[in-house]
Amino acid sequence: MIQFIASDIDGTLLQNEAQDLNPRVFELILKLKEYGIRFAAASGRQYSGLRTLFEPVCDEISYITENGALCVHDGKVLSRGLIERKLGLRIFNMVKEYGNCECMLSCESRIYTDSNNQQFTTMLTGDLKYDIEVVDDLRDIKEDFLKIAIHNTTNPKAVQIYFKNHFINEIKVVSSGDYWVDFIAPNANKATGLASVLAYFKIPQEKCVAFGDQYNDTEMLQYAGTSYAMSNAAPGISYYSTYVTDSVEEVLEDILASAQLRVL
Repeated sequence: MIQFIASDIDGTLLQNEAQDLNPRVFELILKLKEYGIRFAAASGRQYSGLRTLFEPVCDEISYITENGALCVHDGKVLSRGLIERKLGLRIFNMVKEYGNCECMLSCESRIYTDSNNQQFTTMLTGDLKYDIEVVDDLRDIKEDFLKIAIHNTTNPKAVQIYFKNHFINEIKVVSSGDYWVDFIAPNANKATGLASVLAYFKIPQEKCVAFGDQYNDTEMLQYAGTSYAMSNAAPGISYYSTYVTDSVEEVLEDILASAQLRVL
């Protein structure tokens, strides 16, 4: 019997660059919880932005945020993963040298950027609903580094390859959505985050279902007992999943129907 569901957001629950969730998702989350099936939002996004996105059920779900670097349930931090400061500073320096990219630093208190691109900062606050602070230089931030992300609309694949080649032995560099490249803390990913949440609820991984569409989802798809790659996922993602689906909601409907049948 399924007891836990973890889903990526952008490209998975949010299709075709949608910015708001289908209200049916909230209904399904609440109905599934009635049958003992919990839900977690598993995303590269910021915690506060995810709470806003899931506002109708924000206190009913768990959060695997910043690609697993910060996991939260009921306001309690279950796990953290950090990028070592010296490594982070080297990444910032290389981003400046590379050019033509916007850079974002996720910390527990907020997100920082030193971008002066108004369109980029508007996207962060408007579309993604992030709590951001624009600073002169990311290298001046003293808080712990949860995640570093680069935004590039010209050739994000080339950006990923460039930085992956430079940091291949130090940090995982993955695509996250169409235009994002994420640096994931060496001691964290969505699977480690999911593991911490499942341990909190004492739920075995074989009773978990996960959904994803990008390379920052691969560990989670492999970790969950059953997993679904989206049919329009990045090339090769289906290799890491049990099944392929066009719609998270359709699978959730099936899981709910099975749970209802069991109590009849």
